[in-house]
Amino acid sequence: MSKVKKRGNEIVTTTSWANALKRDWQLYLLLLFPIVMVVVFSYAAYPGLRIAFMDYKPAKGYDGSEWVGMETFIKIFKDRDFIRALRNSIVFNLGDLLLGFPMPIVLALMLNELRYVKFKKAAQTILYLPHFLSWAIIGSVALTMFKPSSGLVNIALMNAGIIEEGIPFLNEKWHWAVTYLLINVWQTMGWGTIMYLAAITGINGELYEAAMIDGAGRWKRMWHITLPGIKSTIVTLLIMNLGRVMGSNLERLSAFENTQVKEFQYQLAVYIYNKGLGNGRFSMATAVGLFQSLIGLILVLLSDKIAKKLGEDGLL
Repeated sequence: MSKVKKRGNEIVTTTSWANALKRDWQLYLLLLFPIVMVVVFSYAAYPGLRIAFMDYKPAKGYDGSEWVGMETFIKIFKDRDFIRALRNSIVFNLGDLLLGFPMPIVLALMLNELRYVKFKKAAQTILYLPHFLSWAIIGSVALTMFKPSSGLVNIALMNAGIIEEGIPFLNEKWHWAVTYLLINVWQTMGWGTIMYLAAITGINGELYEAAMIDGAGRWKRMWHITLPGIKSTIVTLLIMNLGRVMGSNLERLSAFENTQVKEFQYQLAVYIYNKGLGNGRFSMATAVGLFQSLIGLILVLLSDKIAKKLGEDGLL
């Protein structure tokens, strides 16, 4: 049964939990499974973080393994391979952020301005498709297309007279770095437009009509109405992306693995797999993962605080 309460000058209708559950039990049932999955895979793993402070041996378990405190972290921070992996992860994640973050915004603005509906839907479908391809597929196709001598891209460029010899896109570390970043932009930009397009649909259409009456062109409407209208969404997604600066994707790195570019390809995900899990050093792997999570959390909280000081709503 609903109850009517007066809050200030407003009349608020409240519904009891029992009535809400009885009325919308199908929705609560559908919501139950994802909640269970989040609890199991996100929160149930928290007790296992103590491994980072132990000399953990799977055969001995938690009770039999020796507590070593911060010793594992000290060893990691003194390890040159960790420093190299940390440096590469930060540099490439910042590169992903600088190149990849603005592209979905630009793409969403362009798609929003398209007036031919069928072409717009076809373009959206084509741009979304790369998101559903695994990095194994993308990597194998890229390695074939970007071969210095027989790759389709180099052959096309040489036939067009643009270059005289093949470019080692994925066989030389600096070329590999640029190609690695640009392929990620291509893979993620289409899917990233969904949030921005959804935010654009929430902008009041009367603002555009008023701007058109005042003589504002398409570019001015985009700059003075569309962009300010999605500013809160941009800030929120930027904060979330800053939290991933310490992250690393083993699948993506493995897809573009090459001994000639190992200096740049060696990032935290590779370090955790090779030195931690690969050698059975679970304490080291957990310690690095915990370090990544803590730095990511600090970055999110710090950027959220800065956003609020600048007058934005922030994330939290």
